[in-house]
Amino acid sequence: MRVLGKSDVTVSRSSLGTADLLPKNHLWNQIHEKSKDDMQELGPGDARPTALQIIKDAGREGGLVGKVILITGCSSGLGIETARALVHTGVTLYLTARDLDKPKSSLGNIVESPQVYLLHLGLNSMASVCTCAEEFQSRSYTLNILIANAADRFEIQFGTNYLAYFLLFYLFRHCLLSLSTPAFNSRVVIVASSVHRISSVHFDNLSLEGEYELWKAYSQITELLRHVSEEQKADWEKNKFLINYWKSTEQGAVTTVWGAVARELEGIGGKYLDNYQIALPADPAQRHGPGYAVWAYSPEMEKRLWAISLDLLNEY
Repeated sequence: MRVLGKSDVTVSRSSLGTADLLPKNHLWNQIHEKSKDDMQELGPGDARPTALQIIKDAGREGGLVGKVILITGCSSGLGIETARALVHTGVTLYLTARDLDKPKSSLGNIVESPQVYLLHLGLNSMASVCTCAEEFQSRSYTLNILIANAADRFEIQFGTNYLAYFLLFYLFRHCLLSLSTPAFNSRVVIVASSVHRISSVHFDNLSLEGEYELWKAYSQITELLRHVSEEQKADWEKNKFLINYWKSTEQGAVTTVWGAVARELEGIGGKYLDNYQIALPADPAQRHGPGYAVWAYSPEMEKRLWAISLDLLNEY
């Protein structure tokens, strides 16, 4: 997960982590290691915090009244749990989904709150992104936090998992920057995957024409389990090591929520986050460990990708 702040845009990124690679004094590490020592069962629902606990620990319950957050991907999973936690801050929430019946079903009474609004957004259509932005701006002049939680002539993963979010941010950029203050920076939190470490961006062949490989394409974007076979999932479920570090959805939304509300991130932008801490470079020897790839912080690549994105989306 990557977080951006006032001067650029704060983006944050989370991934499946290995406790041994985290600082020994990190709270997540302490909780997990103590559970091991006490022979407690590890895995989803263990002693690690939930997104709501992050809100409480940050002292943000009822503390964001008057602020506005837009969260994409609120059909199920992490988007839903992120919304469930953030509603306790008193913030006004705009939640997007392609099928609006899904958040209505998943969130129950929460969607009946006068502080919660649903917006249609199909990330496989740039026209839908523009329509969603127009509808939001017709309802609100305020946007303090944008959470991009996970296609028009573009390779589907590149178009849906990157370009659509780039366009959405670009349409909201003036609103985000104009409302940012020293006391409360506007933030953009983008949920991504550690699979980006497999490959850098192929600038000369963004659609990977003639050499399409699922993981190579996926590593340019996000979202792991959508591209894994049922057989592979079954194998993972038998792996005790992996089970120890899997999380419930309430726990999985922790880093997203931390990126949105953590006071210690105020004024800090452009950081990758991992298990609610600022991430370090990934250990190349650890395929499933935490951290980011060396090319994730490349000013030259950032400028090039920005320019290409503007060119591709020029008509919008």
